[in-house]
Amino acid sequence: MRRPVTADPRLIHEAVAGRARLHPSAVAVVHRGERLDYAALDATAELYARSLRAAGVGPGATVPVLLPRSARLVAVLLAVLKCGAAYAALDHRWPPERINRITAVLRSPVMAAETGAPGNLPGWTVPEESPAPTGRRRGTTPSAGPPLPAGSSRAATVFFTSGSSGDPKKVLSPHRATTRLFRGAGWADFGPGRVVLQAAPVSWDAFSLELWGPLTTGGTTVIADTDYLLPDTLAELVAAAGVDTVWLTSSLFNLLVDEEDPRRPCFTGLRQVLTGGERLSPDHVARFLARYPEITLINGYGPVENCVFATTHRVTPADCAAPGGIPIGLPVPGTSVHVLAGDQALPPGTVGEICLAGEGLAAGYLGDADATAAAFPTIVLDGAPVRVYRTGDLGLLDPGGVLHFRGRTDLQVKISGHRVEPGEIESAARRLPGVREAAVVAVPAPGGGHDRLAMFYTADAPTAPAPPSVRRALADRLPRYLVPHSVHRRAVLPITATGKLDRGSLLASLGPVPPPIRKAPSR
Repeated sequence: MRRPVTADPRLIHEAVAGRARLHPSAVAVVHRGERLDYAALDATAELYARSLRAAGVGPGATVPVLLPRSARLVAVLLAVLKCGAAYAALDHRWPPERINRITAVLRSPVMAAETGAPGNLPGWTVPEESPAPTGRRRGTTPSAGPPLPAGSSRAATVFFTSGSSGDPKKVLSPHRATTRLFRGAGWADFGPGRVVLQAAPVSWDAFSLELWGPLTTGGTTVIADTDYLLPDTLAELVAAAGVDTVWLTSSLFNLLVDEEDPRRPCFTGLRQVLTGGERLSPDHVARFLARYPEITLINGYGPVENCVFATTHRVTPADCAAPGGIPIGLPVPGTSVHVLAGDQALPPGTVGEICLAGEGLAAGYLGDADATAAAFPTIVLDGAPVRVYRTGDLGLLDPGGVLHFRGRTDLQVKISGHRVEPGEIESAARRLPGVREAAVVAVPAPGGGHDRLAMFYTADAPTAPAPPSVRRALADRLPRYLVPHSVHRRAVLPITATGKLDRGSLLASLGPVPPPIRKAPSR
């Protein structure tokens, strides 16, 4: 059976294949100075897909992929999608225990890795032959493959985020959640000629923005060769590879604004900077806009359950003086925003829970039907049933329909762009020998938001572990962004008059907290 000549642009791999047919020699991926064109990328992905099908990968599977960022990784992800399966890109920096827990719940016959699979799955080792450099691969013909399920609602990827139960949430996202972002996108400039930096961890939804944003629209993605983006690194990528678009967490944006060398300004040459993940610092934004009035700065808001962005706002100098902070904007294509009290819509100007609907919504949490039902209910709005995602964020819509953030309904925080559920860290701590109770608090940052975590615990004598050993044990079980910056042992944890944990008292017990050492935030 031949593949149709016309690609379905709502499917990630078909959108990329369509670009390969239209402009086969256009540069798709740049990494370590090598340039891979669309024809070679798509042909390599077809070869990998044929090998994956032979290994048992097909529609309905969710394939874990453990590879470093590279052109080969991009081809493997496309190959998984061509098989009708979804991919779960795993961060190579995660502890083995975390990787094993995640792969145990994925329905996959194999794990895609460089030298076989660690843990509990058989390995599908990526063939030795790397993707060809610019130019068509000689002697290759796209493999036919079986007919695939139709529809952009089928699963494309699994994203991972902190979960209050003690295990990471596995968010199953469909093709259309990614592709709807770039369908006639007026909120940013994507397409032929745009060169986007890929530096986010592969397990984040921001990875989809940086990779599939350019590749589904005919642009170029430039893969960074480091886990930490410093001013000199960004300046070099802009100069050497022509990068003109970057996405930065708010923390990383602040760092680059603070540490930029005037003799080698790292933002010079960029056309647009996308930022978000935490509240923006008006001071840093004002300084950036004053230095670079020609660069478009876009504030983006959206939980991973809605894939990258739900709303965006083009920031102006006037926004820096807004009493409620810089707005988070208007909905992106295929998304609607509702501010609710329970199931009731609230009028403009009234604070309520931000709830999202539309094509960006995830199918749910893999392996957790109860959490899916709670977070993605169907409610009646304007007389019609609507499936929504309850974000737990508080906000309001102004009379112009622009969304403004006003806080959280729970303890969840953002640290350097990472979503952190204190309960996941507390649960991991309570599983350590000798630890009885644990409480995690987020330490406020000078410019707003939070910049680190502190954990307090009680222990059973005589097996009481010391704080340094507790922190080391957590580092062996949790990804780096969930490991508390400081750990403190207490005889008891304080409670309020109503019998609840007094987190405010724990935070106050830290006293004046010195600013963190200035280094690149974890990405």
